[in-house]
Amino acid sequence: MRLLALETTEVLGTVAAWEGDRLLAELQLPEGQRSAASLVPGIGRLLAQIGWEPNQVDVVAVSMGPGSFTGLRVGLTVAKTFAYCVQAAVIGVNTLEAIAAGVPAWMNPVAVAIDAQRGDAAAAVFRLQPGGWPVPQTDWQVVPFRQWLESLMPGTWLAGPMLRKYANQVPETVRLVPSEYWGPRAGQVARLAARRYQQGHRDDLWKLLPLYSRKSHAEEKWEARQKQ
Repeated sequence: MRLLALETTEVLGTVAAWEGDRLLAELQLPEGQRSAASLVPGIGRLLAQIGWEPNQVDVVAVSMGPGSFTGLRVGLTVAKTFAYCVQAAVIGVNTLEAIAAGVPAWMNPVAVAIDAQRGDAAAAVFRLQPGGWPVPQTDWQVVPFRQWLESLMPGTWLAGPMLRKYANQVPETVRLVPSEYWGPRAGQVARLAARRYQQGHRDDLWKLLPLYSRKSHAEEKWEARQKQ
């Protein structure tokens, strides 16, 4: 099984290739470029590096959010288009789960928070099983970040891009994972998707949609006008 994974929910996107039970390669997309401009060339460089032709990819995995509007739309569109063109399966991976999967398994349980703007976080808590497989303890939700922090059990580990702005607000009862584990990586998207594929999971190419943490500003303005 040959799997291509895309992660574009963060400022710096990544792409990865997975075969069988191991990560072959992971590339970071160039700094200073939006994922819309760098993702397809990045996929081309990755495939050239490992010697795959596009039609040799069996599965396309993609981080499906929560995350930025633009990054999610670009990632999902490219993943679904690529999968359709080469007749590959497609699997979406929750971005919070992908972050949790990258945290060392002994840092348990781990809470993950992604910035949802306006002081809110898209957040969830995970228990890491042997092997580092994350099991959600709660459904992910959008909640005021400070309020959510206060709800965490003492000793919980905390990860996620939210910490880049708000690490100084974390109470002493919560422990921060090292900063290299704060963001999602395509390699972890690949690992989770490969396991699901081997378990028989497939997503519907036509029904797979991004998970937005909130409505866009344009949508909120339109709804406000309708209420008026």
